[in-house]
Amino acid sequence: MTNKKDIKKVVLAYSGGLDTSVILCWLKENYGCEVVTFTADLGQGEEIEPVRAKAEQFGVKDIFIDDLREEFVRDYVFPMFRANTVYEGEYLLGTSIARPLIAKRQIEIANMVGADAVSHGATGKGNDQVRFELGYYALKPDVKVIAPWREWDLNSRTKLIKYAEEKGIPIAASKRGEAPYSTDANLLHISYEGKVLEDPWTAPHEDMFTRSVSIENAPNTPTEIEITFEKGDPVAINGEKLSPAKLLAKLNKLAGDNGIGRLDLVENRYVGMKSRGVYETPGGTIMLRAHRAIESITLDKGAGHLKDELMPRYAEMIYNGYWWSPERKMLQAAIDLSQERVNGVVRLKLYKGNVIITGRKSPNSLYSAEIVTFEEDAVYDQHDAEGFIKLNALRLRIAKQDNL
Repeated sequence: MTNKKDIKKVVLAYSGGLDTSVILCWLKENYGCEVVTFTADLGQGEEIEPVRAKAEQFGVKDIFIDDLREEFVRDYVFPMFRANTVYEGEYLLGTSIARPLIAKRQIEIANMVGADAVSHGATGKGNDQVRFELGYYALKPDVKVIAPWREWDLNSRTKLIKYAEEKGIPIAASKRGEAPYSTDANLLHISYEGKVLEDPWTAPHEDMFTRSVSIENAPNTPTEIEITFEKGDPVAINGEKLSPAKLLAKLNKLAGDNGIGRLDLVENRYVGMKSRGVYETPGGTIMLRAHRAIESITLDKGAGHLKDELMPRYAEMIYNGYWWSPERKMLQAAIDLSQERVNGVVRLKLYKGNVIITGRKSPNSLYSAEIVTFEEDAVYDQHDAEGFIKLNALRLRIAKQDNL
């Protein structure tokens, strides 16, 4: 636990919600320190400027509200998608990939204002405490970290609300009744946990979803689009060049309108427990399929297979919070090198929850119709296959002769 006497100023990752508003007041009361708030706009889909008024209400003088949407997609989401990153076969890491950027900016602000510590609102049961703090320590090794959920005795919803009432913290009507879903949102995804979702047998309610229609209510005619890639990153939709954040926002709309991107998952948290989460990652679902499609004609077999072998390890690094680790950076360099020739256009149909690849083309294509054709050709001597097969079968024949 941090020595309270050492803390004069702390930078708090502040959402303006009940939990972080309670933390803001609790830090002042228990540490007697000045609190600087930092709020990141990562495209969560709601107006965040009102957070300023909430912080001012509690006497905060230094308030940072930063629009990080373009940096988030360009420097975090896109590099992750170059690796076709999926955790445990399904999860597109929407929450995980946002944490290193928040940690980075929080440390930058701490250095800027001369803060002694940083603080976050992640609980002691989840992955986010690990992700934030690994980021803090990687970027500022001597930083002091305050994690209130690991210190205070406000360990129930009732206690949290009672504390808020005592301190004059506004409490939304939705917070007073049944506990709402726990959600995390950014431009890549939105997650839902808690309530009925804690029972992995119980299906999520349809009215919970905010970024996609159900497949039953999706249009009965497909939407056809084309995505242009340069060095592994999507840069245009239907020929229209867009910034990274605007491109992902447009893909989110196209996918969500067609019922694409929902995922119901029981995952293994880094801290050891299993948790059930429901996710909407509409644009990311399209990006993954399209990126694999353009790689299929531009990426060498050996490079592609090696990438697929490395990907689960890379995904685990991001999920567990090791974005700033030497090993993640090393893998990223290899991944980025593999993308030099991943250029071209992919054509897709979006239809009732499905992403259907209908075409791909590239100036760097390794696909040769002249070689692969079933018609007569002057490139491939089929007699060569006999020696190739016999050499590869040699060890199998020897093993059989020795009755192994």
